[in-house]
Amino acid sequence: MTELIHPLASDHQPSFITAPGNTDVLMVVMAIILLLFVLMVGVLYFRLHALPERFAHKKVQFEIVCVLALLAMFTHMHIFWIAGLLLALIDFPDFSGLFRRIAGSSEKIAAKNPREGPAP
Repeated sequence: MTELIHPLASDHQPSFITAPGNTDVLMVVMAIILLLFVLMVGVLYFRLHALPERFAHKKVQFEIVCVLALLAMFTHMHIFWIAGLLLALIDFPDFSGLFRRIAGSSEKIAAKNPREGPAP
């Protein structure tokens, strides 16, 4: 029982082979590396997935792009992500300022003050 190595085994063993009862250092290091790799891939996935939302951040179609990105993430249909990315890259004109000017001009023509209500 004093003999630790099998008689047929070579005298020189690689460093990653541990004696019975000792901690397997290679397995612990590889588990940590695997955990870090999985976390990094997850972070990369979510950053890539949020790319259309970053492109459309201050645009008119921001809400539509966000909904398409969520649909792509939960349904795993990449066409929604591609549609959101293409929609985020298109610059739609903002017609709200134009419509406000038209509404203000129409109220002036109708002899109404746009902020105070009808004229006496």
